[in-house]
Formats: sequence, structure tokens, C-alpha cells
Amino acid sequence: MPYRLDVISDQDSYPILIGAGGWTEMATEIGERLHPTQIVVAMDRTVASLYGSLVTDALGKLGCPIGELLCSAGESSKSSEVAVAWWQALAARAVDRQVVIVALGGGVVGDLCGFVAATYLRGLRFVQVPTTLLAQVDSSVGGKVGINLPSGKNLVGSFWQPSLVWIDPTVLRTLSDREFSAGMAEVIKYAVLRDDGLMELLEQQAPEVLARVPAVLGGLVHRCCAIKADVVRQDPRETNGIRATLNFGHTVGHAIESLTGYSSVLHGEGVAMGMVAETRLAERVGLVAHGLANRLEALLQKYRLPTELPKFSWEQWHGSMLRDKKNVAQTIAFALPSRIGCVSLKRDVPLGEVKTIVCG
Repeated sequence: MPYRLDVISDQDSYPILIGAGGWTEMATEIGERLHPTQIVVAMDRTVASLYGSLVTDALGKLGCPIGELLCSAGESSKSSEVAVAWWQALAARAVDRQVVIVALGGGVVGDLCGFVAATYLRGLRFVQVPTTLLAQVDSSVGGKVGINLPSGKNLVGSFWQPSLVWIDPTVLRTLSDREFSAGMAEVIKYAVLRDDGLMELLEQQAPEVLARVPAVLGGLVHRCCAIKADVVRQDPRETNGIRATLNFGHTVGHAIESLTGYSSVLHGEGVAMGMVAETRLAERVGLVAHGLANRLEALLQKYRLPTELPKFSWEQWHGSMLRDKKNVAQTIAFALPSRIGCVSLKRDVPLGEVKTIVCG
């Protein structure tokens, strides 16, 4: 594989392998590294129609029983109802602790599968095989797993690290333009977080990125995963504030997803709108010089992402943001930039300034 990174956490270390490796190579890596007694592949029905038989056929050559866990595509599947159904399916298969669950799909399947793996038999091994850009650069790395509640996103979950992350950028060719753009929101987030050079590359090479040139995408995925691996190493369970900076754009973005019922706005689209709003908030409170929000907005629009907030009442915005997991003592926390490459957690932002930004 062209790139290898090792993630070091408080639970264990594991590799991220990035490159154009085939399904047979993936199966061999799982077999040689984990020696499973059986394998269960978790995926939504859209991914199953694209890659399900290819992946299960490759894994079947390892000689152990292969099963499947299926759900509908979309954020609504990241629920307690689907988690219960998957627990029951694992019980029906009588899996033991030598099973390996393979999360094949985007962030929804990865988060859901990881949560099920973390909780069934008090912890099963799982492998992340992300098939969306958003999952490849962000959600498949770091061990945050969970499900949503109607009142908020990722409110039930755990920290459970995968045993392996296998990333093949060539699968991104099957993504819709909208899903690909949604993933680019997280790439842009990492540029603001840590990498001014990445920001300039994204501004200058948009045609190549949007054309999904595999070599270009492989480099982007590697840079984002390297940033996240470093953050996870420093703050594996989000206890010292470093990892919370990965939530730049997410306080507002998660509120948008919740207030729209997890139906009409993709996660990356919510993050894109949230990053612009939170950067404008940073400008209003004097944390960053004016101009960054406009630069960020122009870049997001170049990648066909929305940047204008939907209309909700202040009561709706405030109530939703109060349920954010970063909050302490009913004080809304924001990860705000002070410049490209520097984002920090702020808990003292005046509510009046927040209201001005989200309500106009």
C-alpha cells in the first residue's frame, strides 16, 4: 500500500493502510493480522449492491464462515432500533470473541458497527473499510462510535478502536457528486485545523480533486488521517480539549442535522455551513482577523457545498446546541480558529454574539 500510518491510543495501536489495494489483499491482511473464527460484514443496502458480493467472496477464501449485517442507507439507520437488530443477529449466529466485524461503508455504518462491536459480548474486534470520502478522512479513524437519538447526534456511544483501517481511494468513483462534496467539507476542516499548505492545495487543485484523480485523493486522505492520528494520540478520549478541536463546524453543523431531522442535510453539508458560521463568530469576538470566513466560504463553494444557514428560531438553535457533547454546565462550547492551522476550544462565547450569527 502506498501509505501506512499507525494510530496509537490508550486501548491499542492499529494501522491505517491507504492505497489502491484490492479486496483479496484486504482479506489477506485481515486473515494474517486477526485470525478470525468467523467474519460478519456490516453494510447498508446501497453499498451491498456495489461491493457486498466482491467483499464476501474475497473474505470467504479465508476459510471461515461469513455473515452479513444489513441496514438502510442514511443517517436514520444510526439508531437504537438497528443496533438491537444487529445485536440479535450476532446472537443468532452465536458469535464468539474471535469474530471480526467488518464495517464496509460510510460514516453511518462505521459508527453503528463500531458501537455494536464495542457493546456485544463487552467488546468485539472490528475493521473499518470506509467507502465514502468523509469516512476515509475522518470517521473511520479514532474510535469514536455511537448512535443518534431524536434529540441529538451521537449522544449514545463509546470509544472503541478498530483493529485495522483499510482505505482504497478508488472506491470513491462510485460516490454521487453530492456525497463526494460532503466529504470534502471534512478535508477542508483539517486544512483549517492544522495545515495551511493543504488549504492552498485545495484552493489551487480543485479541478483535479473534483475529477477524483486517485493519486491526488490518496494524498489528501493520507494528510487528513495523519492529522487525526496525531490528535487521537494526544487525546484519545477527548479529555484535555485537543480532540474537541476536531469538532470545528460541528456545534452548528450537528444542530442543523438535528433540526432538519437527519433527513435533508448530509453531515458534511452541515459541517460546511457550521464552519462558515463559527468562523464568522470567531471574527465577531475578535479571535481571528476578518477575511478568513470569506476565504473559507469561497473554498467551500468551489467544492459545491452550502454555506448559508437554514432559518430556525433562536429557541430552536439554542436548545439544539445545548445538547452538544462538548458542553459543560449548560455553556455552549465552540472549536474556533484564531488562524489557519490553529483551532482551540472556547467556552466563554457570549450568547448574544452566537444569536447574531445564527439568526442574522
